[in-house]
Amino acid sequence: MYKQFLMVALCAAGLAAAGCSNGGRAEGASTGGGDNAPVRISVGSYNLNNLPFFIADAKGYFKDVGLEVKTENFAQGGSKVLQALVANSTDVAVGFYDHTIQMQAKGKDVVAFVLLSRNSGLVMAGREDATFDPARPETIKGQKVGITAPGSSSDFFVRHFLAQHDIPADSISLIGVGSGAAAVAALEQGKIDLLVNYDPAATLITERKVGRILLDARSDDGARQVYGGLYPTSVMYANQSFLDKRPEAAEKIARAEQMALKFIADNSAEEIVAALPDSYVSGDRATYARAVENARAIFTRDGRFTPADLETPLKVLREFNTDVAKANIDLSRTYTNAFVERANAAAPAAQR
Repeated sequence: MYKQFLMVALCAAGLAAAGCSNGGRAEGASTGGGDNAPVRISVGSYNLNNLPFFIADAKGYFKDVGLEVKTENFAQGGSKVLQALVANSTDVAVGFYDHTIQMQAKGKDVVAFVLLSRNSGLVMAGREDATFDPARPETIKGQKVGITAPGSSSDFFVRHFLAQHDIPADSISLIGVGSGAAAVAALEQGKIDLLVNYDPAATLITERKVGRILLDARSDDGARQVYGGLYPTSVMYANQSFLDKRPEAAEKIARAEQMALKFIADNSAEEIVAALPDSYVSGDRATYARAVENARAIFTRDGRFTPADLETPLKVLREFNTDVAKANIDLSRTYTNAFVERANAAAPAAQR
């Protein structure tokens, strides 16, 4: 898959006499000075699953590795970012891994190349007077359920619950409410009965006494109860064509994210929040710091994918997504650890 990249590496090692030529070099990859052209990166929401990207952006890690990045935040859910990527209006997306499976079912090569969050981080919450009781699944019928956006992983969370209990999808109303404080407000104001969302929304709900958590997939045990296994979520993904044309840029992104993941692992929640500008923080900083601490367990250490964990999103999608259910999905084409491994090898020892 990465023959072109390997050809570049061989050329750089001085093996031109063995047959390397411009025709064997990945298009767009420069020699000598490296790939320094700007990269457009889009992120779908301010939820904490995407925190490593926010840290990399705020701390200037992309600049540190020699890459100019232009960011855009849709704040309307990962499905909007996926649409932008497929339309080639962005180069790289900060979105959820399960979208790569969906795209393969549609014949499109979208590949995740850095894993930011190894687990779901999702919760289902209701107000204190909520009539839904997870112990009686049928009580979800007739409820207005808030999700980040249609086609998002919060949407899949709900559909998985319905499929597990043989409840028709049209028994409820799914309503896109975004993430963070806006999503919490929708629950507080009674626009929805239930909310499926991530931290900081989960922590804001309990801190502000808006309601209570009914299903919690933030911990490994919680994810196994909800999904039957860990559910990798936030990733950096791109079209295969981008990875083929700009492997050096992909490696630099991976290295910047590894620096961000190390910063998260090595610092307190308060120090992490202090590194973020106000635009990335929902609610007051003290509450946001508690949300960071609550979500800390979902982040990877180095951006690598664990192949066995990727089976969980595939199993979930097959329950209700007819395209995925009918397709012969090859999970090895939905992700790669190649750029993370190269970035780790190239990083100075102090950054590992």
